[in-house]
Amino acid sequence: MTLIECDDEIVIIDCGLAFPGDEMPGIDLIIPNFEYLRQNYEKVKGVVLTHGHEDHIGALPYFLREFKVPVYGTRLTLGLVRNKIEEFGIKGCNLTMVRPGDVVELGHMKVEFIRTNHSIGDAVALAITTAAGVLIHTGDFKVDYTPIHGDMIDLQRFAELGHKKVLALMSDSTNAERKGYTMSERTVGSTFTEMFPLAEGRILVATFASNVDRVQQIIDAAIQYGRKVVCVGRSMVNVINTALELDYLEVPDGVLIDISDMKNYADDELVIITTGSQGEPMAALSRMASGEHKAIEIKEGDTVIFSSKPVPGNEKTVSRVINDLMIKGAKVTYEDAHVSGHASQEELKMLYSLVKPKYFLPVHGEYRHLRNHADLIKSMGHDERNAIIMCNGNVLELDSYSAKVNSYIDVEPVLVDGLGVGDVGNIVLRDRKILSQDGLMIVVIGLHRGTGEVVAGPDIVSRGFVYVKESEGLMEGCRNVVSHVLAANSPLNVMDWNNIKGLIRDSLRDHLWREIKRSPMILPIIMEVKG
Repeated sequence: MTLIECDDEIVIIDCGLAFPGDEMPGIDLIIPNFEYLRQNYEKVKGVVLTHGHEDHIGALPYFLREFKVPVYGTRLTLGLVRNKIEEFGIKGCNLTMVRPGDVVELGHMKVEFIRTNHSIGDAVALAITTAAGVLIHTGDFKVDYTPIHGDMIDLQRFAELGHKKVLALMSDSTNAERKGYTMSERTVGSTFTEMFPLAEGRILVATFASNVDRVQQIIDAAIQYGRKVVCVGRSMVNVINTALELDYLEVPDGVLIDISDMKNYADDELVIITTGSQGEPMAALSRMASGEHKAIEIKEGDTVIFSSKPVPGNEKTVSRVINDLMIKGAKVTYEDAHVSGHASQEELKMLYSLVKPKYFLPVHGEYRHLRNHADLIKSMGHDERNAIIMCNGNVLELDSYSAKVNSYIDVEPVLVDGLGVGDVGNIVLRDRKILSQDGLMIVVIGLHRGTGEVVAGPDIVSRGFVYVKESEGLMEGCRNVVSHVLAANSPLNVMDWNNIKGLIRDSLRDHLWREIKRSPMILPIIMEVKG
């Protein structure tokens, strides 16, 4: 989520989500922090979307539950957004469809939508005209001269804007480390047509649900070799249904069949398009690999094609799924069936040379990608003082005379766990990590209400720490430590219970570290018992 603020008016670019890593156990999603927008609600004029990927539209339902502002996007992008807000049961949203070339006025700012190419159709860049000058935000893009759907990127419009002078260019940096050019999406289609005739049984292709162009090429190859197509995975089915409704997929009648009809066809007559290309534990392919999918079981003779590359950080989970598939007898291909949707160095240089901005701001990607992109542009003669790498929360103030990061707003990500939004923070995550790594020990003590004497316990319950039946000596030692603390402070006053809990916790922690060098979470529980 990027905010453009000028003359006490705010335009929001995208509203995406991120997926948690291993360091966030139990977390489902990560969404932007809307607190600054809550404080400045009256300034917000609208949201403009670059394309329909989750990291650009995924948090919109959470945003639109609070903010009643207009949302602008292209046809496919808004089709995917509508699915999401219907799923959340949100009513009365103001969604406005735009086409490449359209200009919308949001307060005193004007936003022009410029056609680009990406791994999903209807992607656009944004040219935002403000009182300070023109800002261009590329969104995610690449230069594809032979796109599957629609026309190629409108390089002419970028050149026209560059001729009129551009104040700042915010450019996609995801592939800034990759030399040369990114291959056209069409090259993947030829790969499928080479692979499909070599497969003797079922073909399973794992890809991102939102990569509609990739799905089209899989379907085209299936038609060419007389195979029926089955779509598996909730997000895959939803996106394909939306793309069919909006005519972004061309599929002859009878090619797509329901998963329940697979039994009516031989293995060599089937192609299964599935989610799970990143090894996500709950995705369809992962459940097939682990033998937990209700309808599809991997068997000898299956060919599985990973039509994506692992997102950094997902390599281990993808490798685990590949191993499980091979153990079940599948032939797995995980190279040559994917091209990136992001511009490589030569395309990045081309776009920069067309726009010729005064200030350059690399966006999208990790810090190393931003740094590489900035260095790439500096090598083309751009003033290094005017190439600015921003961090999350930075506020960049710029006009035609100067640009500087002059303040910071709190953008601590909001964590979504089930139906809870923002109720899990760093302290809860820390506790979850401790529980997952070291386990839990609960100490239960019963005290007489009147005298404060110990009448029950101490009883010790362990979860995820040690197997109690095989560690009776350790458990007995722990009980003795607790009994010693209680005896030294008997009789116990109700007012001292918190202090006693702290003493029990510290004494047990020291004892366990001496004995077995472990530090479980320790929870002392003191209960009153009637006389």
